Order: sequence, then structure tokens, then C-alpha cells
Amino acid sequence: MRLLAVSAALAASAALSGCGEMSNEQQAALVQNAVANAEAIAENVTAEAEKAEKAAQAPSRDGWVGKWVGVEGLVLTIEKDPAGPGRYRLTNTYSLDPGASGTFAGAATEQGIAFTRPDGAKVLRASDGASTGLKYLEGKKDCLTVGVGEGYCRD
Repeated sequence: MRLLAVSAALAASAALSGCGEMSNEQQAALVQNAVANAEAIAENVTAEAEKAEKAAQAPSRDGWVGKWVGVEGLVLTIEKDPAGPGRYRLTNTYSLDPGASGTFAGAATEQGIAFTRPDGAKVLRASDGASTGLKYLEGKKDCLTVGVGEGYCRD
């Protein structure tokens, strides 16, 4: 990538110097600028490729998409985020306290879906009703647990 940019800069410099309009210092500055731009572009392309590769390798939690019900009206809805694979939007009412609801960005991890709410960083994990620690959910088989005392199941 760098060689291509340098070659282009040199070609442009040669063309302009043939007109007699640029000094050697100006030509050198043009080449240095072209090289710096090419390096910045290469770094951006590499960073974007690495992000895309990581997202493609993220474990899929697409099977968790949908509505999950907790106790006393608590609910969690998971949607795929158009930002890319391994990305989710969680709409969550997680407490009866005023303001304890919202929509949060989530990312698939080996453990589950990681996200951050006002009460801190959390990870949704696959579980059963007994693992939620909630008597009302005991006996349920298809659940997601945030922590003991907070879980959501499908009927």
C-alpha cells in the first residue's frame, strides 16, 4: 500500500516539476504528505478489517432474540443490531424502581451478551429457572440470567 502511494506521489511530483512550477523542497513535501496519507489510510483499512473479523468470529446469540419475561412485570427484549454480527439491542425493565428501564447496546461474548446499564456492566447468561434464584421462575428450562435474583424466561 505504501509503495503504491509513494509511486503515485512521485509521479505527481515529476509531472508538476516538469512544468517548472515546484522547487525540490515543495516536491519533497508533496511526497512526504502523500506517504503520511497512505499510511493513515492503510492503518484505517487494517483497523476496520480487524473489527469486521472480530465481529464475524463473535459467538452468535441470535437464538436469544425475542421477548423474555421476569417476575412482577420485568421484561427483556433482545433484537439484532444492524451494526453487525454479534451485536444486539436489549430493551429492559430490570427493576420496579422509577427509571430502571432502557435500551442498551449488547455484544456477544463467550459467556453470553455483555452490556452496560446505569447499575453497571452485566452479562446475560443462558440458564434455567432455578439458576435465576427466583421462586416464580423455578421449573422453567429456557432462561437468561443477569445475576442471582434477576432472570428472564420464555414460556
